[in-house]
Amino acid sequence: MGSALETLCGQSYGALHHHMLRIHMQRAMFVSLLVSIPIVCIWANAGHILVILKQDPEIAAEAGIYTRFMIPSIFAYGLLECQIRFLQAQNNVRPKMLSTGVTLLLHVFSCWILVLKIGLGSKGAALANATSYWINVFLLAAYVRISPSCKSTWTGFSTEPFTDIPRYLRLAIPSALMICLEIWSFELMVILSGLLPNPKLETSVLSISLNTSAMLHMLAEGLGGATSVRVSNEVGAEQPKAARLAARTATILATIEGILLAIIMVSIRKVWGHCYSNEEDVVIYVGKMLFFIAGSHFLDAHKSVFSGIARGCGWQKKGAFVNLGAHNLWGIPAGIVLAFVYHLGGKGLWLGIILAHSAQALIYLVVILLTDWDKQAMKAAERVTQEST
Repeated sequence: MGSALETLCGQSYGALHHHMLRIHMQRAMFVSLLVSIPIVCIWANAGHILVILKQDPEIAAEAGIYTRFMIPSIFAYGLLECQIRFLQAQNNVRPKMLSTGVTLLLHVFSCWILVLKIGLGSKGAALANATSYWINVFLLAAYVRISPSCKSTWTGFSTEPFTDIPRYLRLAIPSALMICLEIWSFELMVILSGLLPNPKLETSVLSISLNTSAMLHMLAEGLGGATSVRVSNEVGAEQPKAARLAARTATILATIEGILLAIIMVSIRKVWGHCYSNEEDVVIYVGKMLFFIAGSHFLDAHKSVFSGIARGCGWQKKGAFVNLGAHNLWGIPAGIVLAFVYHLGGKGLWLGIILAHSAQALIYLVVILLTDWDKQAMKAAERVTQEST
């Protein structure tokens, strides 16, 4: 829900309406905390839900324990996302980098204590994650409170943000759907892998593949986030040519980044599996999957940049429909057919992801090529004016 801030805060900052960033962030934080409540209910019963979905009882029980101990992180994660986008809209990313670095060092220590010394296992890992999220939240909150760079954008809490929440929700809900429809498709692939022959091997390899893909995605997501900020700032400042230039530059960078990382992943395919497992069948399977991961990341790099352009312009509704069609109506069904009908197993499921990324990137590219940037600047000016009144 906090991803709407990429549009609202970015365009307000570009239009020099700095006081609106505080209002937008407080609205987003309130909404995120409310949305976290039903998520807590789902996570508390995750083990039972997985059993209902025909997952291996042993795997479901362990996953249920882990998610219950991860519950404290839900609220922290919502607040953290709002803080990140608040600072990111101001082109102020160094605090996030530093706070994450400090949190990482503390996270390693807390994992060592909770997992190894105390012996809590997966419970300790979950608690360490939750602790790290809250540490990150408090570090960024302290920075926003005392830093001179936030003097014009943060003047303290007030009741003003609670006056027009429905207007915020009109952009926040499509923003959430835009992200969730894509993330849920990946999670569904893991669930489906549990229905394949030899589910423990398939689930292990799909989990490793998703973890690897998520790690690579962070680079693409960073590029997409920077693109969103630049585009939203420029259209908010009514500089359509600069916004178009930012979009083109980001696309070129995505191509370079996608090719380089694809080459690296293919080059280390025979050893990468050893980072996660000592079982030879898992390592060999992961090596084969890295070809698919390399291809999907190249597409993901472009999709991330195009999504950033969409968020910067406020196209979240369009993005939600694109992701619905690309993943839920095309990629997932295709992956199911390839995995279960043509018996390609986990490779078939990942081919479904590649097809979804391909559809996303192609649709976004067509929309961007047909964009009237002067019109986008006018729409941004109207949105900022309405939010300020």
